[in-house]
Amino acid sequence: MKIAYLGPKNSFSFQAASQLGEENEFIPYPSIPMCLQALKSDALDYALVPIENSLEGSVHATVDQFFQTTGLVVLGEIILPIRQQLLVNPGTTLPGKILSHPQALAQSQQFLESHFPEVPMEAVSSTTFAAEWVANHPDKKYAAIASEEAAKEYSLEILGKDIQDNAYNQTRFWIVGNEKQQTFDFLGPTTKMTLFVTLPANLPGALHKVLSTFAWRNIDLTKVESRPLKTNLGEYFFIIELTVDENEALIEQAVKEMESLKIGVRLIGHYPIKVCS
Repeated sequence: MKIAYLGPKNSFSFQAASQLGEENEFIPYPSIPMCLQALKSDALDYALVPIENSLEGSVHATVDQFFQTTGLVVLGEIILPIRQQLLVNPGTTLPGKILSHPQALAQSQQFLESHFPEVPMEAVSSTTFAAEWVANHPDKKYAAIASEEAAKEYSLEILGKDIQDNAYNQTRFWIVGNEKQQTFDFLGPTTKMTLFVTLPANLPGALHKVLSTFAWRNIDLTKVESRPLKTNLGEYFFIIELTVDENEALIEQAVKEMESLKIGVRLIGHYPIKVCS
């Protein structure tokens, strides 16, 4: 299978994609929209993209691109622990600048403020790009925040180990395919459902009505989040996620009730979850 991921190689997205089997062909793309667009063009079988980090929240590029693209569904989810390392070329003790992806910089803020308060930071496209750049410019004596795998790939030393602010730092990744493909059932028995919900403009208390359809059926929602529709100021769609167990018939009834109120409901996936250690 050909699987797109947010590259380059040895990124956390690559590590998550590797959970699907090393026999697959993994193809890196420089951005999340490009991953999903390549999948939509039938150049690939699947795409794996980050959807949420436990410290920094949702990955808006994934949510918004998914909302704007029809015909794609979530077929599985992989939850990967994120352990950030401060990487340098051998011999570097005080970096002149620290490079990484914006989320990695944010996830390591306490360590950086405590140990390198005077060192400037620069955001780049990915953690692995930062590691590669540092390795290719040893004269600069810069540092990168990236994975331990990136350190091995580019022969860098770990100046600071597991520097993320929270030991429980995790990122969720979606495995995305087309509507005719089967879910990745080998990932695990626990399943989740994700809905995109759009409210009618002339329905008073519309969001309350949406939540009530789940509440009175005792359906526990694991996430409710709004994103702008990018039409007019104050117009939003909502991402609703819930765990599916013995309540699937009740969920179907809740969806039908919302649709009867002219509330737009789009099922984007009912899928298994794998939590990596």
